[in-house]
Amino acid sequence: MKTDPHSYVETFIPESDVKIAARARGNEIGAIDVTPGAGAYLRHLAHVLSAQSVVEIGTGSGVGALWVLEGMMPSGTLTSIDDEMEHSNIAKTALQESEIAPARFRLITNPVMDVMTKLTDRAYDLVIFRHNPEDINYAIAEAHRILRSGGVFVIDNFFGGGKVPDPAQRDPKTVSLRDAGKLMKSEREKWVSALIPVGDGLLLATKL
Repeated sequence: MKTDPHSYVETFIPESDVKIAARARGNEIGAIDVTPGAGAYLRHLAHVLSAQSVVEIGTGSGVGALWVLEGMMPSGTLTSIDDEMEHSNIAKTALQESEIAPARFRLITNPVMDVMTKLTDRAYDLVIFRHNPEDINYAIAEAHRILRSGGVFVIDNFFGGGKVPDPAQRDPKTVSLRDAGKLMKSEREKWVSALIPVGDGLLLATKL
């Protein structure tokens, strides 16, 4: 049976047993997680950036954090923010099962946008958004503030379950994602952007 390219990408780098178990816990509570292919890409991106400080907006089950931490500098710290305590709890379990040192991560459970306003200017190498798309414009502005020059902002699941490329889809979350893409493309004095068709779409933007 022929394997389509998308499936090949998603299985090219297999997930560890810890990631598989974390993903299963996330599925039980409806958490939104990075796909294996997108996770591998983000790990690679963190490595290329020599990332020391990363912010993840939307913790999910912790699968995304596990992928990114593998690519970060050994001394790096990941801050993962979610407004659901259940997500933070199962992510902590995954990080402990992976024997990640507690000093390497912060799990913050509070309204996401409130937390972002308290983060330090120009202090982060990578910001990954995996949260309610209706918060996206605010997140873009805050990401630009907290990223260093050359840092990267990522919108994970940018295709919105395949709806964003379809102009007939006009629900609020889809429109928010679509408009965010238009904004990132238009702000050429602030960002260099690209769209990668891995997982459910990764929109990448490097801060100028």
